[in-house]
Amino acid sequence: MEQNENDSHTEVEDKDIVESLENGVEHWTDFSKVHYHPQSLYELSGLWIDLNSFNNYGIGRDSFSGGLHAEEINERLRFFLEECDSPQGIQFIVDDYGGFSGVAGEFLENIADEYTNIPVLLYSVRSPDLCGDSTNRKMTVSRKLHDAVSFAKLASFCKLIVPLGLPSLHTSRIAKYLCLDDSKAYHSSAVYASAIHSISLPFRMQQIGPSAQLSNTCGELNINDLVKMLAGQGRQNMVTILDVAMPPPSLMTDIKKVEQKSLLEILQPLTPETSQDVEDMHSLESVTVHGAFASGCVRASVSQVKEAVQSAYINAVKRPKFSHLSVSQCPLPIPLPFPSIFGNLVGRNGELLSLDNNNSNNNKGILDNSSSRRGSLEVHSIPMAARLRSSIAVLPFVENRLVNLRKFGIARGALGSEILTSWGFGKDDAQDLAETLSNMVLTLKPYSQGSSSDSD
Repeated sequence: MEQNENDSHTEVEDKDIVESLENGVEHWTDFSKVHYHPQSLYELSGLWIDLNSFNNYGIGRDSFSGGLHAEEINERLRFFLEECDSPQGIQFIVDDYGGFSGVAGEFLENIADEYTNIPVLLYSVRSPDLCGDSTNRKMTVSRKLHDAVSFAKLASFCKLIVPLGLPSLHTSRIAKYLCLDDSKAYHSSAVYASAIHSISLPFRMQQIGPSAQLSNTCGELNINDLVKMLAGQGRQNMVTILDVAMPPPSLMTDIKKVEQKSLLEILQPLTPETSQDVEDMHSLESVTVHGAFASGCVRASVSQVKEAVQSAYINAVKRPKFSHLSVSQCPLPIPLPFPSIFGNLVGRNGELLSLDNNNSNNNKGILDNSSSRRGSLEVHSIPMAARLRSSIAVLPFVENRLVNLRKFGIARGALGSEILTSWGFGKDDAQDLAETLSNMVLTLKPYSQGSSSDSD
């Protein structure tokens, strides 16, 4: 009796915590349970401005360069690298919307100069509520220039860059089994963090020796392997797309119920401004699947996942030039601080429930997923599928930034030329940024005349 009362009391406390998090989270420190190393966190002291004013590349760059910030941050990175016997690379996640993009750019430049043999994999991420256009003309021009400058500068100091940040997660195909509120960074950050965790899982896999008979994983990689695979061969494009299914249906039964789609077809992009259904015979892919179900609640073996993915590639109309698969039987855990973003079709272990009933209620095949939210108390883990893709589908993303930089920052009488000057970029600097973007376009579209067009 006493044990039951304790369990009930704990459940009530957990529900209170979940409700408090859903209604009260404003910063990542409100829900993070990580015990950070004393060297992990660094405060940019001496900035007497609020966060809303810390909103462009120039102010971030100036804040990093001033005082001892650069030296102190570099010293902290050096501390951790010296703890590694053989660092495989650096994963770098940056909010590229405002001033922290400038901070990251300066930091990355120092890394590129000092650690020339260590590849950097960069995820540039932003919240959905920051992706829309402003009604203020000057603010719109400033945002478009910031996007172009930020992307060009950050990309020039890494080996592989993954842009993330859809204008709306709530209305995207990603949200088929999710209930997301675009106004809550608490929700969007959970989706992006889950995707990054999944696609980087091969970096944390143990290498299996030739004498091993059974394994729960396959396809281990390190960061350098991934960079060479996606950006070091073929057209050598460094801008990649991150696709995800969260959660994917089971490999057998559920796929037959959900529009006959394979595991590869249900993956949807988290990278904005990408082309849909584009054919690219030179595309390169790295796919990660973990915790997948074979059918119902039965976990798929590594060999079953490999067979399912291989079959999907064989039957696909459009196939990549090269693909790599990593598999783990371990699902994505859903700890207590995780937001309540799952719909009522997601079961306790991430299995999909009552697909037939829900599909019969909707002629278009869009599942009714809005009646309730489920969180870490109802969902303990989920399977995940993620893919990094080097493809010409990312061309609109790069082209848009090149066009905006030329139109608003370089062309004669450009509205944003003074903005670039205030950020510390002269005309020659702007031309260099445009050349960087133009070279990216030419990599994806070799016969483009983008690099030779007259900016006047």
